[in-house]
This record gives sequence, structure tokens and C-alpha cells, in this order.
Amino acid sequence: MERFLKQHQKFQFDRWHEELGTIISEKRAFLDQARGNYQRFKTVVESLPDLVPSKIDLMGNHILVGDETDISLDEKKDLHEKLTQLCPWRKGPFDLFGVDIDTEWQSWMKWDRLLPHLPELAGRRILDIGSSNGYYMFRMAAENPLFVLGLEPQSSFYFQYLAIQKYLQRDNVFCLPIPHDQLPRMDQYFDLVFCMGILYHRKSPIEMLKDIHDSLRKGGEIVLENLVIDSRENLCLFPKDRYGKMRNVFFIPDLLAMESWLARAGFTHIRCVDVEKTSLEEQRKTDWIQTESLKDFLDPNDPDKTIEGYPAPVRAVFIARA
Repeated sequence: MERFLKQHQKFQFDRWHEELGTIISEKRAFLDQARGNYQRFKTVVESLPDLVPSKIDLMGNHILVGDETDISLDEKKDLHEKLTQLCPWRKGPFDLFGVDIDTEWQSWMKWDRLLPHLPELAGRRILDIGSSNGYYMFRMAAENPLFVLGLEPQSSFYFQYLAIQKYLQRDNVFCLPIPHDQLPRMDQYFDLVFCMGILYHRKSPIEMLKDIHDSLRKGGEIVLENLVIDSRENLCLFPKDRYGKMRNVFFIPDLLAMESWLARAGFTHIRCVDVEKTSLEEQRKTDWIQTESLKDFLDPNDPDKTIEGYPAPVRAVFIARA
């Protein structure tokens, strides 16, 4: 966290230096006195062996850090054991010194669908809201942005990021363990904001989109991925209780409604670049999550419906300009 603040002159956020400093100091104090899951995961990351990777590859499906020949069998066993203590691993996959972290999501599939539509990333100031363990941030880092700042308040994901970054040491990737609404208002600062898999968890989605719009420089862009209803009738699903066993899902718009939300928030040049029904190949249960996955969320007699009877998950990606 402090590493991001120390480079404030390079990143030119002098206007927000004091506010960011306060937030970082508060979070550092919290982590220093961490309890519960934060303490448990912190202990694991602090006990990870000090290893130096002979190679790094951020361009493949797996984020590759080191080779199994870099370490002994005992070190590999120790590394594997500690990384499993950070479960569940949702986004990935990763290969750390020959330890294959087979994550729930084959995140490279989404990245491959998205990459042809992305604007130039080199030299850009990028915000990734809900960055999880940093898989997408590290894929972005390969394109040489000025920096990528992730926001990830969930303890296991944040410490997974720290574990990966311990060995990657990317100096243009940072993460703060805070939700988006705790970030200071950084009006017209970012060139690009990623908001993927977050908006349907918000009770006020248009308010969040307006905040993102205001944080972008003129001509900056949002990359928005969201659950949708695959129609263009300007409709929105509001689940009565749960959706795919998730409690905190509120509004699932159809494609036209999503475009209307973006327009209401002030965005222009709105385009839907991908619509994809989530498959059992892309999201599935593995030994690295130890919980239920997509198959358990669907009606066993009709995979086109969730267990509650709603349309099965379809995700769409929109790109729009501030």
C-alpha cells in the first residue's frame, strides 16, 4: 500500500495525496492489528518462502512465475501447502514454481474475448474495481500501463494478490484492501476503469456508474462486465431473494437497459462487445475452491435456469467513453 503512495509524484495525484495517505495509514494500522481471517491469511503470506523466479510470463493463460527447477521438492511442498491455506482461489489460473493453481474461473477465456476490444493500455492510469487476486491486473501489466490500481476488500483475495506479488514484484501494479466507495473522489484522473462482476452487487448501480464516469478523464473509458438478461426489451430482473444461490444480487438488466444506465450516468460511444453464457468449462469446481460452483447453482433438470428458476448466468461486456 505504501509503495503506491510513495510514487505519487510519478502518478501525479498530489490533489488526493493526503486523503490516500489517511486511508492507507488506517488500513496499515488495521492489518497490523488484524484478527480473524485477516490475521490468518496475513500469517500465511508472511510465512511464504523467499524464492527468486528464473522466468516470468504474463502473456499466457496461466500467469507463470518461476519454474519448478528453481526450488527443491521440500520447498515446493511447503509452497503448495501455504497457497492452499489461502483458498478459495476464484480467478486465475497461476503457476508458481511448478505449483499449478487450478482456479474456479478459467479467467483467460474472458480476457481473450475482451483483449481485441480494449483501448491502448501502455502508459495509462488504470483502476480495477473488485480486482480479486490480481489476475487481470497482471495481464494488463504486460501491456506496460503507467500503473494499475486494484481495489479488493475481501481478505482471502487481497492476500492472494500479496502472495503473487511477493514473487512477481511488478512495480506498476498496486492493490488497496478497500471497496470502491472508500476511494477518495479522484475526478477526471483515470484513463481506464475496469468494473467486472461488481455492478449487480450494488443497490444503486447508476450512482456507482456516475462515480466511475466522474473519475475518468474526458475521453477515458469504462470496461464494464455484468450479468445480463439476453434481450433488448429495456427490462431488468430483481431477484426476490437469491440468484444462483447468491444473496447480494440486486439488479440484472437486459442489454438495452444496461446501455440506458450507462447513458444516464453520462457515458457516450456505448458498445456491447461480448455476450456469453457462462459455461461449465469457464467456471467449475476444483480442488482450489472447496466450495460449490456453477454446476451447483443451476437447475439440475434445466441448465438454462438457475436453481431458483431465473435465466442462467449470461455475462456481457460493455465499453463506453466519458
